[in-house]
Amino acid sequence: MAGRRVVVFPSSAELGPVLAQLVTSRAEKAIASHGRFTLGLSGGSLVSMLGKELPALPDLDCSKWVVGFCDERLVPFDDPESTYGLYKGQLFSKVNIPDSGILTIDSSLPVNECAEDYTRKLKEAFPDDKFPVFDLLLLGMGPDGHTCSLFPDHPLLEETKKIVASISDSPKPPPQRVTMTFPVVNSARCVAFVSTGGSKAPVLKEVLEGREGPAYPAARVVPTNGELFWLVDDPAASSLTIQVERLGSGAKL
Repeated sequence: MAGRRVVVFPSSAELGPVLAQLVTSRAEKAIASHGRFTLGLSGGSLVSMLGKELPALPDLDCSKWVVGFCDERLVPFDDPESTYGLYKGQLFSKVNIPDSGILTIDSSLPVNECAEDYTRKLKEAFPDDKFPVFDLLLLGMGPDGHTCSLFPDHPLLEETKKIVASISDSPKPPPQRVTMTFPVVNSARCVAFVSTGGSKAPVLKEVLEGREGPAYPAARVVPTNGELFWLVDDPAASSLTIQVERLGSGAKL
């Protein structure tokens, strides 16, 4: 791993443009290196942030992007809980990612079959990788320390073979979901967490500085050969005692 960078911003308003710049800089690097950019998306506040910042960039070309989902709720795409549905309305409709480059679940399938189907789609998109190696994964973290749909004390935390796993007992509704596993997350070339708001402060401290007892799921994201960023705002960082970075305006990651 190239080392963890914890970067603190006054608020999400300053964080958003730097996140968009991180996405586009890693996209340019990936396309120059291997002809395409593979991006894994998560839901929550990331949707509106990316939907606002990416389309505002001049000359943004997403024609060589391939987008997957770090986790997804097993609901129809027009359901407000559908991560794909939210991104379709707030981002995909505004940028030129080809439809063939957006890897969605088949929400009509039972949850186990849905996970197997999504595994097949990822294997087709990453034929040379045992576990798909994404150029960039964007993750969030819940106030319980979960990321993707990998929840504290859940058996899926120990999954080592599957690419995508199903979960039918999510502690957070809706209960049926599919999620990337830690082997996929930790294979990525770059992982960026975005965590904002004071409700995240206690768990962010324990994730970044350690805690007694088992590590939170988010703390188990340690890319084997990749970069790891934590992009957080002042309210979320308010309990941290570790050294953090603060970027001047216009700085780049």
